[in-house]
Amino acid sequence: MQLGYFYNQVVAFGKDRDPRPRAKISRFEDSMILYGEPSVQIKKLMVGIDIEVGELLLAERIRQQEGLDLVVSHHPEGRAYASLSEVMRLQVDLLKQAGVSPETARLLLEERMEEVRRRIIAQNHTRAVDAARLLNLPFMCAHTPADNHVFRFLESFLNKAKPKNLQGLLDLLITIPEYQIAAQNAAGPKIILGNPKRPVGKILFEMTGGTEGSKDAFDKLYKAGVRTLVSMHLSEEHFKKVKDANLNVVIAGHISSDTLGLNLLFDRIEETAGEKLEFINCSGFTRIRR
Repeated sequence: MQLGYFYNQVVAFGKDRDPRPRAKISRFEDSMILYGEPSVQIKKLMVGIDIEVGELLLAERIRQQEGLDLVVSHHPEGRAYASLSEVMRLQVDLLKQAGVSPETARLLLEERMEEVRRRIIAQNHTRAVDAARLLNLPFMCAHTPADNHVFRFLESFLNKAKPKNLQGLLDLLITIPEYQIAAQNAAGPKIILGNPKRPVGKILFEMTGGTEGSKDAFDKLYKAGVRTLVSMHLSEEHFKKVKDANLNVVIAGHISSDTLGLNLLFDRIEETAGEKLEFINCSGFTRIRR
């Protein structure tokens, strides 16, 4: 298939799984073709959660030895990384859906978006893209579209299963292959706040929206009836705030959740195209078909 088709499918399926109303979605600023012509034919992909200069040099070595058409990073690089804060607007809708007032949700996210912008602005974000250009190696990233898939998957899976307590929630997560692999590498799902016997209650899934949201949202979520967060990760600063809010927190896993989202996305692309792509796994990613 052509790279342009592949990328367009990433965007289309990302919109299909997005928690926002369809009319509010224009594009995903953190997902794009970073280098390469849309017309290039792709069959063999090297996919990693993080692709930096080192992984691109590895990809070039593989290309010389056995052929390779495209490198795909989950986490954004280049202009996609510089624009990361823009996709955080998605979190306003997540907070509203959880019961937080629209105005409060907007103010909380605007402040957090500014924090992320200030952090990113000093970064040398073009390094990997420059390397891909020098190697003449097609390179793209697929961030929020994949995160939207893991968000919807876990939301449907856990809401249908209705675990009664945190241990039951944990037991359900560990039935998922990507989390089983993570557990084998000492990075499986964990309860970091709350007793295993504590009721789950209303869940907020923190799986999409660019990066962690506002650290000042947790008390608002508790007042809105949320009792458990299922998250990819949680900074120490956020941890202290969520502890004060008396919420349960289950960390599903960062790299494993990213992997799950990519696998769900790739499954849909292969099914729609009617062809299987060849995958080389690297940088935390493992291709698992369903």
